Amino acid sequence: MKRLIVAITGASGACYGVRALEMLREIDGIESHLVLSVAGLRTAIEEGAVKSGEEIRALADVVHSHKDIGASIASGSFRAHGMLVAPCSVKTLSSIANCYSDDLISRSADVCLKERRRVVLMVRETPLHAGHIALMDQATRNGAIIMPPVPGFYTQPQTIADLVNQTVGRALDLFDIEHPSVRRWKEGETG
Repeated sequence: MKRLIVAITGASGACYGVRALEMLREIDGIESHLVLSVAGLRTAIEEGAVKSGEEIRALADVVHSHKDIGASIASGSFRAHGMLVAPCSVKTLSSIANCYSDDLISRSADVCLKERRRVVLMVRETPLHAGHIALMDQATRNGAIIMPPVPGFYTQPQTIADLVNQTVGRALDLFDIEHPSVRRWKEGETG
């Protein structure tokens, strides 16, 4: 069984993390581990991604407190396929880029990086200043993959849900987790 850690932070775009948990539930053989920050929960409720903390926690197989730096996922001996931070606030980006593990989100990302596991950061901030770009550069040097949730329009999306599904599906692709809703460029065309 593959395990994927999903962290939801306080940046706008909680729908990405929520949809990632939903998509993982639809795929056999994946165990999801959720870490939800206080700001992440607040944003998810305010943006309408969920109505309550119970609703979002019910989407995950295992839920960890963001304060519990002694949780199983805080250790390199915990076997995980990697970690998706969706959305990733600049505060969390800064913690990961600078190896400042003051909560379970930054600690488990740091552990995944040191164990050479995938860490995908869906950084949600715009416009960017030089400090943001420097943090993204440092996180990349540490081994993280920066994947801002920038939509692709070759799929001709009709709804916001179409945009979110495609973006989250492409993020899961980075962990070799395939979801059937992902539309691929020119896939199935002959010529």
